Amino acid sequence: MANTTGTWAGADFQEPPRSPGGVALCGACRGSGSCRLGVRRERLDDDGVAWFELACPRDQEGGPDVAHGGWTAAVLDDCLGHLPLLHRVLSVTAELSVSFVKPVPVERPLEVRAWVERREGSRWYIGGEMVLLPARAVLARASGIWVTRDRGHFARHEQWLAGQDAAGGGQ
Repeated sequence: MANTTGTWAGADFQEPPRSPGGVALCGACRGSGSCRLGVRRERLDDDGVAWFELACPRDQEGGPDVAHGGWTAAVLDDCLGHLPLLHRVLSVTAELSVSFVKPVPVERPLEVRAWVERREGSRWYIGGEMVLLPARAVLARASGIWVTRDRGHFARHEQWLAGQDAAGGGQ
C-alpha cells in the first residue's frame, strides 16, 4: 500500500513512498497512491537496468490519440531519474535530451528501459528508450545527467527560495 501521509520519503530521502506496483511516487502523486503520468510498475534487473510498464493517460493527449510531447519528456525524466533511486541514491536531473522518434499513442501498453552509461563522481550518465508493446517499436530515446544529492538538498533549496522572496521585496 502506498504511503500517503507523513514525509515524502524516509529520513534519508532514499526510500520514497511506492504504489502497489512498486513505482516510487513523487510528492504530487503521493496523495493518490499512483503515478499520474501512467507508470504502473518499475523494477531493477540483475544487470542494473530499470524497466517500467506504463501507458499514456488520455488526459495527456496532445494531438488526436497521441501523447503530448511534454508528457513523453516528463515520463523519460521520471523513469531515467528513478534508476539511481532504485540503487537507493537520491539524485536530481541536471540535463535531459529527448529524441522523439514516433508519436506515442495514448492508452496503449508502453515500456521504458533505463541504464547507466557511466558514472563520474556524483554524476550519473543515464540513457533510455520508450517502446510500444508488443512489437517494441522505438518511440523515443533519452539521455541525461543526474547528480547525487544528500538529504539536506531540499532544505537548502527552501532556504534559497526564501532568500529569493526576501530579495524581491514582497512583489
